[in-house]
Amino acid sequence: MQVYLPDELYAEIKQRKLPASELLQEAVRAEIRRQELIDAADEYLQELIEEFGEPAPEDIAWAEDVARHLKERRAEQAERRAPAEQPRRRAKKAS
Repeated sequence: MQVYLPDELYAEIKQRKLPASELLQEAVRAEIRRQELIDAADEYLQELIEEFGEPAPEDIAWAEDVARHLKERRAEQAERRAPAEQPRRRAKKAS
């Protein structure tokens, strides 16, 4: 298997001396796990539909509102955390 990396990404990996093979393995494992979770959620949703029927339009609208609210809240929390996560620089000592 060959993997294509844009020149700038290749240069960044080399400059930082990152273990490209290990990073690729981790990324592939993470993507496989993500797809497995999506598949499991789809299967569960199908089971619920078979047991209880299709959701009503108002139920779908409610769920979309909840999802939108959660997404906005998550973004707000990430914005509040971002400044705290930036590395602190030490002041240089006067000589």
